[in-house]
Amino acid sequence: MHAWLCENPVGVDALSWKELPTPQPGKGEVLIRIQAASLNFPDLLIVQNKYQIKPELPFVPGSEYAGVIEAVGEGVSGLQVGQAVACLSGTGGFATHALAPAKLCMPLPPGFPPVHAAAFIMIYATSHHALLDRGQLKAGETVLVLGAAGGVGMSAIQIAKQAGAKVIAAASTDDKCGFCKQLGADETINYQREDLRERLKELTGGKGPDVIYDPVGGDFTEAAFRSIAWRGRHLVIGFAAGDIPAIKINLALVKGASIVGVFWGDFARREPQANAAMMQELALWYAQDKIRPAIDSTLPMSELKAAYARMGSREVKGKLVLVNE
Repeated sequence: MHAWLCENPVGVDALSWKELPTPQPGKGEVLIRIQAASLNFPDLLIVQNKYQIKPELPFVPGSEYAGVIEAVGEGVSGLQVGQAVACLSGTGGFATHALAPAKLCMPLPPGFPPVHAAAFIMIYATSHHALLDRGQLKAGETVLVLGAAGGVGMSAIQIAKQAGAKVIAAASTDDKCGFCKQLGADETINYQREDLRERLKELTGGKGPDVIYDPVGGDFTEAAFRSIAWRGRHLVIGFAAGDIPAIKINLALVKGASIVGVFWGDFARREPQANAAMMQELALWYAQDKIRPAIDSTLPMSELKAAYARMGSREVKGKLVLVNE
């Protein structure tokens, strides 16, 4: 097998493509021949030693991938050789093969292509858990999605629309705003040339958004939170802008608003039955064509560094996926 190996987490340039022995699955594990792996923001952080999870060195980055099971370890039930699966294991995806815990594998129904499967679990599970569980989004409410043209933003638009909400998508270019409209957003805000607070006031008749989906952080968090509706919920997803904002707590008081942390990974670990039910619903929605990942581009696995550079350019709309040919 070949894999991108991180031996020193100082950035993307330190990664190297190496030939390694193909491992055999241990108890509770499966060996997956990887067909596709998506690039997520945590994959950038983890090779810079900036992610909350610090894998033992050396490690293979790539949190999310899809492929075919080639071998099954002791004690594994419900999975078999030749079965197509998707997996989100945190590491291991940027390779030709990966060992994965069987409990983290999602069996794929017929007609679920590996490129879509590799770009599915993290973004849709995050947005479903955020909007419907943590945010308690109701039909008829208004959702503001920051960073709406990215992977999690894309999924948030689709799930909010599935829930019957009005969606205002905020992005950094007119091109990205157009992309958000194609995904189903009702209104858009280009926050590089429009005042976020003034535009929100205009689009909501002064009421403000009921739910704010915020994977961005930085300067836009406070501006968005100052615009939130009475009893609004500000969902803290992540900090793609790089800066973790500090908000004066009195702002929550005067709006009767909530700042709600969203950590889907720990939800899945702590509440596995609820997470499994959620994943079944998401798979059903995909089968019914109610949600579908938009793929910005696919690149050969050997061009991982180019994919990282494209992500860093902020030009990506939807998801980047690496494929083994």
